[in-house]
Amino acid sequence: MSLPLDETSEKGALLPHLSKRSVLDLAPLELDCMNTLWPIGEGTVREIRDQLAPRRARAYTTIMTIMDRLARKGVVERRKMGRAYVYRPRLSPEEARAQALGQVIEGFFGGSKDALLAHLVNGSGARRAVGAAASASAAVPLATDVEADETFSRERLDSTRV
Repeated sequence: MSLPLDETSEKGALLPHLSKRSVLDLAPLELDCMNTLWPIGEGTVREIRDQLAPRRARAYTTIMTIMDRLARKGVVERRKMGRAYVYRPRLSPEEARAQALGQVIEGFFGGSKDALLAHLVNGSGARRAVGAAASASAAVPLATDVEADETFSRERLDSTRV
């Protein structure tokens, strides 16, 4: 299975076209499987399951289903070897991080790396600056600290009422 190549990495190599949402759409177990697959380069379901077992033991069929989903999403490619499939990542961990971080910057910080940096440096106090950056780029403005605290307090109060 091969997808069109349409982007270039920093090294000049063509990258497979992946859905813009693919990396952030990974479920926790899918990400665990990718984090297991990246260091070994390629592997069968059994090899991935065995490597994953000390941290997160799962049935063979569970890992088989997860790897099938990753293949359908275009995140891994697979080839038949005997009776088993061998899976290989379609992007490196660095490319996945860059793609995910780019999506976070676009979606939460209005495309502004400076707003992300301000948030990382200042923590929650950066919400107003981020909201301004997001508003300037026509993104949905974020709640202010006061609005967020009021919402959190109301939700907490509602959850205690049974």
